[in-house]
Amino acid sequence: MSSDLSDRAARHLWMHFTRLAGFQDHEVPVIVEGQGCYVTDQHGKRYLDGLSGLFTVQVGHGRTELGDAAKRQSDRLAYFPTWSFAHEPAIELATRLAAHAPGDLNRAFFTPSGGDAVETAFKLARQYWKLRGQPSRTKVISRYLAYHGTSMGALSITGVPSIKTPFEPLVPGAIKVQTPYRYRCHDCGHLDACTLRCADDLALRIEMEGPDTIAAVFMEPLQNTGGAFAPPEGYWQRIREICDHYDVLLVSDEVICAFGRLGHMFGSQRYGYQPDMITFAKGVTSGYAPLGGVMISDRLAAPFMENTATFMQGQTFGAHPVSCAVANANLDILESEDLCGHVLANEAEFTRLLQGLRDIPLVGDVRGEGYFHAIELVTDQATKGTFDDAQAEWLLRGYLSPRLYEAGLICRADDRGEPVITLSPPLIAGPEEFAFIEQTLRRVLTDASEAFAARSTTSVQVRSSGPASAPA
Repeated sequence: MSSDLSDRAARHLWMHFTRLAGFQDHEVPVIVEGQGCYVTDQHGKRYLDGLSGLFTVQVGHGRTELGDAAKRQSDRLAYFPTWSFAHEPAIELATRLAAHAPGDLNRAFFTPSGGDAVETAFKLARQYWKLRGQPSRTKVISRYLAYHGTSMGALSITGVPSIKTPFEPLVPGAIKVQTPYRYRCHDCGHLDACTLRCADDLALRIEMEGPDTIAAVFMEPLQNTGGAFAPPEGYWQRIREICDHYDVLLVSDEVICAFGRLGHMFGSQRYGYQPDMITFAKGVTSGYAPLGGVMISDRLAAPFMENTATFMQGQTFGAHPVSCAVANANLDILESEDLCGHVLANEAEFTRLLQGLRDIPLVGDVRGEGYFHAIELVTDQATKGTFDDAQAEWLLRGYLSPRLYEAGLICRADDRGEPVITLSPPLIAGPEEFAFIEQTLRRVLTDASEAFAARSTTSVQVRSSGPASAPA
């Protein structure tokens, strides 16, 4: 049966962001069960889910409370849209999220996913400015390397070249600014403290494009792609000041960073800034049902409350009653078990163990906060040496990914920026899970360092022993 599942997956299932050719000679891993921080594959082997599925399963796998909530709602009202109607699960969820959200964000527009949430915020910003009598404000600004989704609007906001290029041309007017990437910052990486040049780049771009053409700025509290880029002290305060000065909307994309990932219900609360909108998804249901959304204030809703104005946006499965019921049950767990407090109480130990990996030659930088960290890999610690394409391919896909999986740890080894290993365990994880993550990474990364050094030495010897030049 297990072989049959893999064979049928390879034949019929088009997996997301997956090299299909990679499974011509290799079995497709099939995950069949989850419990707590662990999942089990088709062969009965158990793995620590060090990525929470996809930064999603906050409360852990196998929480029957969430399945029970879905069944109760399905039995009562399985589906109805929120197109000029409302239903109880959506009303309850919107009310609870308004109570948790920072400042004046007190309205929720629900979508089926995080990418849909970003698309919604993009469209809302554009129509908002048109209703305000400033139709030239159509451009949006985001950060280089940041991922915001794959629909054509969200993909335009995304700053990852390899994801964007196959689908160009995209929506015009999507501008990119610097990422707070201190480890490799040309402006202040060599200094004792950040100069916030990465934040000031936003003001420079607004001036260059023309303030009256900018609708919104999209940024994650802690940026995922590139490897858990945590903002330096004062960064978010400067970003907020710049947006206020130019009257630009600030959208905090918290599809990953909300619902406890950084120890707060919303990631912006960790860094003390007030967004004009928050996009969310993933952890709102812990992945037990698809749901996303945008938190909006009465201030932004005001133009839509006049005359016949209508926000021309909606999806069949937005605010799905079963998903909203699951989200409410998920919030019950987050609140009753104080998982935000659990993250804050345990993050220091998680950080300490990961920081201890710096003695491994391949490890260049370790960064992140809460239950969201990344390890950047280098060819040489002293020079912060980078990998060429062939080296990165061998290291990430030829060596690390299969060996980490064989060792029982699911995490992400990726090179959409420099090669990094990303870790984002369920919020219920604690010292036992942290110790396993550290021990596994230490063993595999140490072996990888030795293999890379041997491979590099062999390569140098081959090049140096090539044919001599012909005599003149």
